[in-house]
Amino acid sequence: MLQPNNNLLSLIITFIMFWSWSTLNGVVSDPQANLLNKGCTPSNAFAVSSFSIFSGNVNETFRDIREQIVGMNKHFATAQKANPENPVFTLFQCRDYLSIHDCVTCFDVAAVHIRQCPAGAQGGRAVYDGCFLRYEISAFFDQTLDSFNAVLCGNQTVRESTTLFTSVGQQALMNLQTTTPKKQGFFVTTKAQLLPDNNNNGTTIYAFAQCIETITQRGCEDCLKAGYSNLQTCLPNSSGRTEANGCFMRYSTTSFFPDNNQTFHIVPLIKQGSNKKGTIRGVIVGSAAFVLILLTLLAWIKRPKRPKRSVPRGDISGASKLEGPIHFSYWELKSATKSFSAENKLGEGGFGAVYKGTLKNGKVVAVKKLTLRQSKKVEEEFESEVKLISNVHHRNLIRLLGCCSEGKNKGSLSWKQRYDIILGVARGLAYLHEEFHVRVIHRDIKTNNILLDDDLQPKIADFGLARLLPEEKSHLSTKFAGTL
Repeated sequence: MLQPNNNLLSLIITFIMFWSWSTLNGVVSDPQANLLNKGCTPSNAFAVSSFSIFSGNVNETFRDIREQIVGMNKHFATAQKANPENPVFTLFQCRDYLSIHDCVTCFDVAAVHIRQCPAGAQGGRAVYDGCFLRYEISAFFDQTLDSFNAVLCGNQTVRESTTLFTSVGQQALMNLQTTTPKKQGFFVTTKAQLLPDNNNNGTTIYAFAQCIETITQRGCEDCLKAGYSNLQTCLPNSSGRTEANGCFMRYSTTSFFPDNNQTFHIVPLIKQGSNKKGTIRGVIVGSAAFVLILLTLLAWIKRPKRPKRSVPRGDISGASKLEGPIHFSYWELKSATKSFSAENKLGEGGFGAVYKGTLKNGKVVAVKKLTLRQSKKVEEEFESEVKLISNVHHRNLIRLLGCCSEGKNKGSLSWKQRYDIILGVARGLAYLHEEFHVRVIHRDIKTNNILLDDDLQPKIADFGLARLLPEEKSHLSTKFAGTL
């Protein structure tokens, strides 16, 4: 790959942006091709048998990526040349709020920048506001923070109350951190507005988060958690960006995405001592809330009598005020014990295993996971005995804080989970059929061969009956195979 000088590079990039706009239906917009970070993999990190072949493979994967973006209207694409001696793995991600035209333009700019890596480099990356391009000699599609993790803060401080701005900004970023991993495509935009008062004119914070589609939900969570921590160093500056292998987060007081792309709104925070409009709004909201509470109390008083639950729910801090134990959910106990991990296991008896757990309030507890027969009578006896034992208090007796009798509903999937599994399997098959450099026909797709990880992400398994489909053929004829 050639290494152009800076003047020539600027001329090439300008030409690319003009060419992209003129060839892609004449659309003039903003590809957000502002370079944030660039890096090259050292030439001594891996062995390449022929740099010319390796460079050719890089260029071929770039062409494949561009064809996928243009031909399939994709914002995310991967390509690879699985040559045993000179393999290349390439990944490109465009911000989902950009048009395909801007996405292609950002890719073209990135393809020029990334070729500035010196001769012999076996990898490179370029990060922009609008996109991310990376290639390596080894597979990296599932990486999150392994290679790089950086933050870039703006140099302007907001004019408003820095405390209020920081509080609203943290809320916006926290919502992105928790919501993005749960969204299809790992992509969320939002905006939060500070209500106007004597110190501000109603500034809006625009925020965005995105994870690459080839990592797991857990990987997205970990990556954005680090990104959220990084951006705390930027507040109360008016803008900030953080990027890593697996994710990208950004906030700014200037809009950088269309309003019609926002996924959810954050309720604005009202600063104490604001103007009269804020006071009137607060009185109206407070009055409405008071009326709602009264109506709720009347409905509760007139409600039909129902049998009381034998185990009430509550917070651990109020255990001493209750007649019975606190009722924890299964997921609360699972989270406290790190999914009942072996490292937290304290012991095992005839009726179940005991695990060390840490509740959300930091309290360390012991959790016994009982092995019981599933029957209505056993459940009633269990709740009755637990309620009795929870009232026993003595300094030489271990105290029972609470229980969980709901268990885990094995085999029960929501329609959203079923849809995600089906879509994941379809994506895996599309990759085998169309995106891998050699077409692969699985020939034995069935439920037993679809495995689920901890995040319920589907994994296609068992390639014992798989066949290759040569490029010159449009179909494949074989004997009967698979499962009847």
